[in-house]
Amino acid sequence: MIPDSLVEKAEEYVDSGAYFTDLSAMVAYPTESSRPEGRVAIKAYLDEVLVPALTELGCSVTEYVNPDPSGGPFLVGTRAESPELPTLLCYGHADVVDGQAGRWSDGRDPWTLTAEGDRWYGRGSADNKGQHLANIAALRLLLAEQGSLGFNLTFLFETGEEAGSPGLAEFATAHRAELRADVLIASDGPRLDATTPTLFLGSRGGVGIMLDVDLRPDAYHSGNWGGVIRNPATTLAGAIASLVDGHGRIQVPALLPPEMPAAVREALTDVVVAGSPGDPAPDEGWGDTTLTAAERLYGWNTLEVLSLGSADIDRPVNAIPGRARAVLQLRYVAGTDVSRAREIVTEHLTDHGYPMVDVTVLGSFAASRTPLDDPWLRWAEEALEQVTAKPVAVLPNIGGSLPNHVFTDILGLPTLWLPHSYPGCLQHAPDEHMLSAIAREGVVLAATLFHALGRPSADRPLPARAELDRLAPADHSA
Repeated sequence: MIPDSLVEKAEEYVDSGAYFTDLSAMVAYPTESSRPEGRVAIKAYLDEVLVPALTELGCSVTEYVNPDPSGGPFLVGTRAESPELPTLLCYGHADVVDGQAGRWSDGRDPWTLTAEGDRWYGRGSADNKGQHLANIAALRLLLAEQGSLGFNLTFLFETGEEAGSPGLAEFATAHRAELRADVLIASDGPRLDATTPTLFLGSRGGVGIMLDVDLRPDAYHSGNWGGVIRNPATTLAGAIASLVDGHGRIQVPALLPPEMPAAVREALTDVVVAGSPGDPAPDEGWGDTTLTAAERLYGWNTLEVLSLGSADIDRPVNAIPGRARAVLQLRYVAGTDVSRAREIVTEHLTDHGYPMVDVTVLGSFAASRTPLDDPWLRWAEEALEQVTAKPVAVLPNIGGSLPNHVFTDILGLPTLWLPHSYPGCLQHAPDEHMLSAIAREGVVLAATLFHALGRPSADRPLPARAELDRLAPADHSA
């Protein structure tokens, strides 16, 4: 059982303003991985924020060059207390999306953390600086309370998650020994809602698909040529409707998962989507109505139109355009084979009379999840139930995407994601914010898991250690 004194110190860290002060310093670094100047800020953030934080935890810290030249560096902190103890791998990302300065409400600066009520506004406050700060703080409090963690710690930071994690899979493959662990506990993405502590086990993947109907270089008068020459915009609309109908239902069986596992369906039985003030209400009749909203969001595939255009919609003229394009995205769950996505879409469109539509896959990221019967999940649920009177929501995966497959498929780890944010945080948009209540509860929950890992009891033992060709890490403990 986590000591009351540790819970009190975790809450005091937030209540005293120390969390806000630390997060303010982190948000001040404009670590935009999409901009060249962001690389400079990222390097400074690693050197001036993360290296000291990991060093304070007694970690030996190493920065690695990314094997992909398009990506930024990796930072690995390692603390080894004993080869007989379990090893925890933590993860976070130092980069943020574009700050979108000038578009925030009430003149807010994205690089200045601003408190208004229970909201702390600033770029990275929720994604991901505020989240990895909660975990670092919990580890720091645990170490100060006990003098040791009771487990070995490896903390991996990447600097290009917002750019698709370039080089992360290659880095993990090359550094398997250094990243070897018993379990991943990390924080990113949202909770189920603002008030529900949540564990999720993976993420959906995504495939970007461009449809291009490029028929002729010129536009022709709609009165003189209408009904005689093919309209690319009309063609594109029909092509899209053959893939996903006007009610959001995928029309191509090969783009759907083979089935929804019974364990996934059971886990989602009581999950309610859109439980926070300000959330949009799920639309009746949208998507596969044989599934619940939770099943559609967390257990099934969707095909969404992200952009659609032809000619100038703001200044239309009486002419049939020569070209129309759209970008679609297939969000898919683990178990879906997307290796032939381009061929599947092309063949489907050809069979439905649209061979003139060119199909290009723009990029993809993998889906993955830890099995719902993994013993680490029950261990984590029981640990969190010690300190929260609320039920802990368990999601098979979030609807969005994270590089979870690197940890499950390459490193072979069970993955437990404990998010310290919520769906309405406006990540990736102006007015991104962290809720102070989630920050307060998040540090407590993280400290609870870490304490349970380092101080197992007879009634709550750790899951059996995996039989790995483990390399005992060098002792870098303080």
